Amino acid sequence: MLLASTALSPASAQTKLFDGKTLKGWKRLAGNADYKVEDGAIVGTTVLNSGNSFLATEKEYGNFILELDAKIESELSNSGVQTRSHFDPEGNKGKGKVYGRQFEIDPSSRKWTGGIYDEGRRDWLYPLDLNPKAKEAFKVGEYNHIKIECIGNEMKTWVNGVPAGYVVDTVDSRGFIALQVHAVSEEKQANKKVYFKNIIIKTTNLKATPFPKDVYVVNLTPNSITTAEKANGWKLLYDGKTNTGWRGATLKGFPEKGWEYANGTMHVLPSAGQEESGGGDIVTNDNYSAFDLSFEFKLTPGANSGVKYFVTLSEVTKGSAIGLEYQVLDDKLHPDAKLGRDGDRTLASLYDLIKANKQERFVHPIGAWNIGRVVVYPNNHVEHYLNGVKVLEYERGSTAFRDLVAISKYKIWKNFGEAAEGHLLLQDHGNEVFFRSIKVRELK
Repeated sequence: MLLASTALSPASAQTKLFDGKTLKGWKRLAGNADYKVEDGAIVGTTVLNSGNSFLATEKEYGNFILELDAKIESELSNSGVQTRSHFDPEGNKGKGKVYGRQFEIDPSSRKWTGGIYDEGRRDWLYPLDLNPKAKEAFKVGEYNHIKIECIGNEMKTWVNGVPAGYVVDTVDSRGFIALQVHAVSEEKQANKKVYFKNIIIKTTNLKATPFPKDVYVVNLTPNSITTAEKANGWKLLYDGKTNTGWRGATLKGFPEKGWEYANGTMHVLPSAGQEESGGGDIVTNDNYSAFDLSFEFKLTPGANSGVKYFVTLSEVTKGSAIGLEYQVLDDKLHPDAKLGRDGDRTLASLYDLIKANKQERFVHPIGAWNIGRVVVYPNNHVEHYLNGVKVLEYERGSTAFRDLVAISKYKIWKNFGEAAEGHLLLQDHGNEVFFRSIKVRELK
């Protein structure tokens, strides 16, 4: 049965997905939550010990702009709107599984409403740590206006007119739309209601809405930048094919051995498992002062590497070049994770200085790609991210920073980490590590 809908005026090219009276054109999938129509709204009610429940359109959609109003009555609830999604009737041990990108409705203290979650598949794609300005837009206990734009391979979200999430993806060109009632496992979470109304979709004459230039884009197409990213100042540091823009840290050119840079990855070849034991570190030809650096990395079992910044190449050292380091490490198998102080040599940490405060669910397994990010603002505030979640921040050159340096391995170098500018560096630690989608935007 095709979706029963009410067309609006021809000029608007919009369609009502909900007639305000019935659930015609919708079907429930997966869990046991109850969906009813009350006072012109679809009302979903949580059920104790049910899995995630979805009320899905019977029709599938490709490119569209979807707008609706949603209300969640309690901070104990959770919900979302599925886009271009699918149903596996054999998934979840035969109970059925919905999977696809979701506009998250998150009333918890982290305030990630408007973030983009990949339900039943890849977990979080766009945690709202990436756009903290949008965290205050959603209001619990009242209707909020939601806008979701899926055009081509891009998905953008807004909450009450505030730009929130932006993902460029490689999967799902079409699928159904669904309204989620989240699973609950505690009695206090049961019988909580989620409301949806004024659900309108536009599928023709679509025009993409620009996002603010300072909003980070999660671009999952390897080694690419979109037209919008380029206009906002992003540039690729690795094109997926050549070593253009890079040289050996101690060389005038690129290392003749130890690195591969074809087939879409910048690849450290395995050697003796020690610093500088293969081709050596590589650095950008250019120097950077304030910047937003994004990169993907993939570790092999037990591997160690790092991405360094403010590398001046002026320090005398027998090993790797000196600089502030975003640690790239297999925490479970490499012994360095247990050295240093309080875990400050673990994955995504500021090596030997500050431990990354990360959750296991946001660490993709060995052999999978992770997204690292380092932001250095003009005022010397620095942030590390792992898969979209901010894991640490500090003030470069502050008293607190200098106190940490004084009890670290870096204490022998004067004014460590405080250079006005420096190279970016990929470390050769003798282990096999892959990098791709390395891009940077200079900040002013």
